[in-house]
Amino acid sequence: MNTKSISQVIPAQQVNMGGHLLDQPLPLPQLDYADPFLLIHHWKDTLPGDQHPREIGVGPHPHRGFSPVTFVFEGDVAHRDSLGNEAVVKKGGTQWMFAGRGITHSERQSKEFAQEGGPIEFIQFWVNAPRGKKMAPPFYLPISDEDTPKYKEEGLEIGIVAGTYKEMKGAAPTESPQTLLRATMQAGSKHQFQIPASYTTLIYLLDGELRINDQLVKAKDMVQMNKDGEEFDVEATANTRFIILSGEPLNEPMLSAGPFVMSSEQELMEAYRDARMGKMGILIEEFE
Repeated sequence: MNTKSISQVIPAQQVNMGGHLLDQPLPLPQLDYADPFLLIHHWKDTLPGDQHPREIGVGPHPHRGFSPVTFVFEGDVAHRDSLGNEAVVKKGGTQWMFAGRGITHSERQSKEFAQEGGPIEFIQFWVNAPRGKKMAPPFYLPISDEDTPKYKEEGLEIGIVAGTYKEMKGAAPTESPQTLLRATMQAGSKHQFQIPASYTTLIYLLDGELRINDQLVKAKDMVQMNKDGEEFDVEATANTRFIILSGEPLNEPMLSAGPFVMSSEQELMEAYRDARMGKMGILIEEFE
């Protein structure tokens, strides 16, 4: 028997972030941390248009010690950082950033999208970095839909963002072994996923409904799998979009506070000090 069984199903809760209601399946009281994954936020809304980019999104802020990652499903995310990077990631793309020893960035929407408005939807999740890599140089990598390998069967499409799946390798350079997938299944389609037994494995449904190993799960549910096998069966009982976040646990001390994820209280204090001193870079946004 090589089946990866279900540990628990956790319905996302709504949280208010800066006036925006987000669905948050991690962390919650049932699961504070799923090593190496710390946080998952799902935002779906409609922008009214006739706005200026400075009025929307999140302004300059620092990070250290982990990778904040954004999967874009509708609209776009406009990124700027203290390394001089600027990019707009659109539908189907991924914004991959490794904060390392420190970076300051902003996450807004493009001038065109702010003006035109329309549906916006993305998932941001945080991946802890190994202790030995937390102070490595930061970097940013925008990955377009076209640069995301796709595995396809009838009624199924899987985008491979990181790791290798079905002999296709994602573009994201992870700091520890991970397989990160974004998938769309049509009602009635089936697939047997194979993820290493030792990996922490989370499945989150943006919408629709799936039967996973004969257990029905619905939109905004997150499924945590056990580490007891490599295979699990998925059948779509409705048209469904979902992501799979899986990775080798780091099994190291983890402490997070605000925008920093470190390994000790002293390292967190140093992060706040370094941010105040400008050691994580300065980003001055300029708008036309």
